[in-house]
Amino acid sequence: MPLLDLDLYRKEVAVSHSPLVRLNVFDAGRSPAERTLLFIHGFGGYALQWEHQLVAFADKNRVIAVDLRGHGLSDRPSSGYATHELVGDIECLVKALHLPAKFVLLGHSFGGALAATYAVKHPDRVERLILASTSVDFSLNPLLKLAFRLPATLAEPIRAMFPKALAAPAYVLKQMYHNALSKWDGNDLLTRVRVPTLVIVGQRDLVFKQSAYEAVPDRIPAAQVAKIPVSAHLVMLERPDAVNRAIGRFLGGSVVSWREGRGRETLDLVNRRPWLRHYEPEVPYTVAYPSQPLVRFLEAAARRHPRHRAIVFYDQPINYRELNDGVNRLANALIALGVNKGDRVALLLPNSPQMVMAYYGALKAGAVVVSMNPLFTADELAQQIVDSGAETLVALSVFYDTIKSIKAQTPLKRIIVTNIKEYFSPLRRTLFSIVREAREGHRVDVRGDPDAHAFQELLAKSSHLPPTVESAPDDLALIQYSSGTTDLPKGVMLTHANIVANTTQIRHWLTDIDEGAERVLGVLPFSHSYGMTTAMNVGISVAATLILLPTFSTREVLDVIARYRPTIFPGVPTMYVAINNYPNVRRFGLKSIRACVSGAAPLPLEVQEAFEKLTRGKLVEGYGLTEAGPVTHANPIYGQRRTGTIGVPLPDTDAKIVDLQTGQDAPVGTIGELVVRGPQVMRGYWNQAEATAQVLRDGWLFTGDLARMDSDGYFQIIDRKKDMILAGAYNVYPRDVEEVLYENPKVLEVAVTGIPPEGEEQNVKAYVVLKKGEMATPEEFMEFCRVRLADYAVPRLIEFRQQLPKTFVGKVFKRKLEEKSQ
Repeated sequence: MPLLDLDLYRKEVAVSHSPLVRLNVFDAGRSPAERTLLFIHGFGGYALQWEHQLVAFADKNRVIAVDLRGHGLSDRPSSGYATHELVGDIECLVKALHLPAKFVLLGHSFGGALAATYAVKHPDRVERLILASTSVDFSLNPLLKLAFRLPATLAEPIRAMFPKALAAPAYVLKQMYHNALSKWDGNDLLTRVRVPTLVIVGQRDLVFKQSAYEAVPDRIPAAQVAKIPVSAHLVMLERPDAVNRAIGRFLGGSVVSWREGRGRETLDLVNRRPWLRHYEPEVPYTVAYPSQPLVRFLEAAARRHPRHRAIVFYDQPINYRELNDGVNRLANALIALGVNKGDRVALLLPNSPQMVMAYYGALKAGAVVVSMNPLFTADELAQQIVDSGAETLVALSVFYDTIKSIKAQTPLKRIIVTNIKEYFSPLRRTLFSIVREAREGHRVDVRGDPDAHAFQELLAKSSHLPPTVESAPDDLALIQYSSGTTDLPKGVMLTHANIVANTTQIRHWLTDIDEGAERVLGVLPFSHSYGMTTAMNVGISVAATLILLPTFSTREVLDVIARYRPTIFPGVPTMYVAINNYPNVRRFGLKSIRACVSGAAPLPLEVQEAFEKLTRGKLVEGYGLTEAGPVTHANPIYGQRRTGTIGVPLPDTDAKIVDLQTGQDAPVGTIGELVVRGPQVMRGYWNQAEATAQVLRDGWLFTGDLARMDSDGYFQIIDRKKDMILAGAYNVYPRDVEEVLYENPKVLEVAVTGIPPEGEEQNVKAYVVLKKGEMATPEEFMEFCRVRLADYAVPRLIEFRQQLPKTFVGKVFKRKLEEKSQ
């Protein structure tokens, strides 16, 4: 059975536009689904009274629960709340959510009356009807009737004393009682039910007359009855397992017997995926993914936490309402400029409010984001703009001159320019304008350029209301160019569904995450898939505060930690190393940090232990690649982790090792290529069908990484397949040589690559950066390696460097290393 974080699946559905009435809906479960189940709560109730049933049936079915108008988080219009109005809402909901031709309808108490009314009106749509604690009429005793004669102003304080029992304000309850509850009579209507029906009754339900409950199955032709012992009116909350078994039997096999439970299915799954045995208890084996575009996470956060801080940028806060309004304004501005659904919008921005707004704004306009590295050269920028076909670019003003220099070579039609200072606090903005703006090239004037537009001017003249463009889950959301450490970058195509899935997987991996209470340190570049997903998208999905920094500076990061107390800190090993080694680091107070997932490079044990000692939090190693959204593996945060491994696959992620020659599954413990599959895996490479076919085969993504899996399902990365060196008849893995060289106390950094062979000579080369003040010779290192490595693995050449080229997330850029050497 999946564990559901139901907030992930919350959405608003408009059932009336005049007046505007939006219902709060939970829509979760499988796609494709065995069945669709629609749950209706009763008078004064709320959708999550069906929580146990939503969780129980979501693994194979689509499950939907709704707050009726006036209830829970739905709108509370001034209307009559009559039966026909409430049933009309259900009809609109069925249409808006595109429910299948037939679905299962479940109702509790008066929700059962509404469900039965709908079933009589639309017998062709209802596959089966389930009524829980439903009465043939809803006559109240005289004392309760008297309560509904009180003015709403007097009744509301009484109602407020029972918020869980009565999840609607007094004026709604009064209207609904007088116009619906007191007038509904099932004596005739129930005899006209023509669909298979199950009636569930709590043995001790005394809210209405016992005879009124017993009359329901008597009226419905061939109705089945399930009487649940030791339960009362809220039977689905009081005896959830018993209710689930009754529903499962009625539906036919969706829930097995109480003796077997989910044991057989779980055992089969665990046998296929041994790593599941090492999941933390709160982590589900499989997840029901929200069927929605990515922007729904932001909209939900803005709706539920409008005044909560969404971003803090150099001491300037932006709340979720302001962020969502800014996103809507930019989306409307893009549409007004001529951006159509499916067009590519390139972003050249560091971590900043503008980056978040531009990313979500482009998506909300129906566009495809092309996220580019702010450290790119002009030629690299031009190459990706041309390849992606982007006609619109949102960029920092400091890059404006570079963009103008390449514009004629590209399809760019419009450039939106923003100054980094626009979201600074007033004091910092003033100081920046005086001291740094002109000197560093931030001050530009775009008024003479007909193709250039000022970011703030576009926002100011655009509507804050959401645009009407709708994106489907399978629509393309992102073209993210791979880092190109070993090859030229390729455009990875990720859909909304891919990114939503990976965001959801990571959210479930962080088992103690608290919506609306987390603070995420966002210093990993959002222009890279790792920072984009683990910091920005996951953070927004839980309505966290994103504490943004454009670049990593150890002192600046420590000052931010001391001031804003982040709880989650995704990073790379070089960041954690820098913090560990900062003088007197404890004075900054790092104990707010609770969970960190490290990626992009191996995480040394010493670094992990030192950081955890400083923070008292957890730092674990994970793994991913742009082609997979990016995260596929991680060590459990609070469970069993294994140093030197990338951990285990995330929920719904399959992984295996295949033989390099045959492509067949490799035995446990042997080295081969890591292949993965899951809902986060890319659609393919942009405009590169041949390259796509090479890496996507029968649903599996061939990662190009050499790895091995142990008997418990933990994976260890050995090296990149393309980095493997063929030394005669032997395979040499660069990481094995690098680990040996790191043992030398003179070495600060090292990278090992292969060079073209000369006859029978070995073709291993090491690039070494010495620690400050150290001196050494190539022969010294060769001799050091000879006593620790096989002869064929000893480097033939040693080249000393002042530094190694790196990507902006800290990986050694081996392609550039070799190009420079040549």
